Amino acid sequence: MKTKKLLLKGLVLFGATVALAACGSSSTTSSSSSSSTATATWQDGTYTAESGVDDYGYKIVHSITIKDGKITESTFDYADKDGGLKSENAEYNTSMKEKAGVSAKEAIDQLNAELVETQALSDVDVVTGATHTSEDFKKSTEALLAAAEKGDTALITLK
Repeated sequence: MKTKKLLLKGLVLFGATVALAACGSSSTTSSSSSSSTATATWQDGTYTAESGVDDYGYKIVHSITIKDGKITESTFDYADKDGGLKSENAEYNTSMKEKAGVSAKEAIDQLNAELVETQALSDVDVVTGATHTSEDFKKSTEALLAAAEKGDTALITLK
């Protein structure tokens, strides 16, 4: 039952992602230069966001470091009540890899690396098999980059 519910949630999120990407692609093609100027407005600092705890006992923990107006580090993950990271939970990663074809660690590492490499959230791909993680990553990154534009390093609480 949990697997069906999780699969259904994943499919709904994937559908929403596709719909949003389709809607956004026509408007971003003409303003591609604005994404490069947006990075110039990011203020140096470390910006951190957390969510509430989900049904599985994990919360989003995400920090982005900006230096010289560029993203130099992104550390997105999920933490349990004891601070244990989902990406370091061997049992969870093995189970996810068997069911989805990708582990949480692989998905998280890919998302963090792509953001630093591309410097643009719009260029970070959804990880196949980790749609929910990809959506959480995008949601937290949007909040962090908005804070970086203001230079507001206070902890962001995600909804």
